[in-house]
Amino acid sequence: MNNYSQYVGIIAGILTGVSLLPQLVKIIKEKKANSISFGMLGVLLAGLCVWIVYGALKKDYPIIVTNSFSLLTNIVIVVLTIKYKDGP
Repeated sequence: MNNYSQYVGIIAGILTGVSLLPQLVKIIKEKKANSISFGMLGVLLAGLCVWIVYGALKKDYPIIVTNSFSLLTNIVIVVLTIKYKDGP
């Protein structure tokens, strides 16, 4: 049963990790990020950092890897949001 729960965790982490990829692609294509909330991104980044620490404490590599990918994606979104805040 433990392997089954690990697979569920991996799938959940992958889906969470890729959830903001469409937003990232949209920002890159349009070079515009006027409606992105820094508050939401800040809370999300903090939560992802805590998940990574939690994964490290439990030595749970799926948690560490998937949340690290999410963190990287969100950092890129923050950088591009700052760069394109007022459009091209």
